[in-house]
Amino acid sequence: MKLLEQAQGGQGLSQLAGQFGLDESKAQELTQMLAPAIGQAAKKRAEEGQLDTVLGAMKGEDKAAFFDDAAAAAAPEAQAEGQNFLETLLGDSAATEGLAATLAEKVGLDQDTVKQFMPSVAAMAQGGLQKQMPDEQIDGMMAAAQPQQSGGGLMGMIGGLLGGNKGGDAEGQSNTLGMLNQMLDADGDGNAMNDVLGKFMR
Repeated sequence: MKLLEQAQGGQGLSQLAGQFGLDESKAQELTQMLAPAIGQAAKKRAEEGQLDTVLGAMKGEDKAAFFDDAAAAAAPEAQAEGQNFLETLLGDSAATEGLAATLAEKVGLDQDTVKQFMPSVAAMAQGGLQKQMPDEQIDGMMAAAQPQQSGGGLMGMIGGLLGGNKGGDAEGQSNTLGMLNQMLDADGDGNAMNDVLGKFMR
């Protein structure tokens, strides 16, 4: 959410709302639920051993434009990219539709509007992530994630960067995954969108 709030000098979400004729407060409310949902879905995939899937979904340096331009994020190409991103994290199109229906009900918007807005928000998030972590860096992380020795790979690397256990035992890797989970649980409550996502993730 903090990343999205930085888009286009802090005006990205309001400008994106304008692209869909959405009230800015409704768009903000919707994004405040969708952003942690994306984070929680990524966390669940990582816990399931699909870190390469999460990292691969962030690739594509052309996506950086979606963060810098609300019109670009609302364009059909960006919506397709954002929809693919959501389906990758959630599992399939049925899961994204279920999430859209739930968010629409919670925010008080029609489902079709939410289904259009969601992938554009996801595309803008992809663009922001790409600007922070270009393809070259992602490729390096994906290579590091390949198990080369006990305690190696992405989990060990993140543990080292964050000052965690650098050893090769299971406890050390568990601690590292816990640190990654903490990074993705931005609101700190440990349960952001878990109940909602549990109904839809494949």
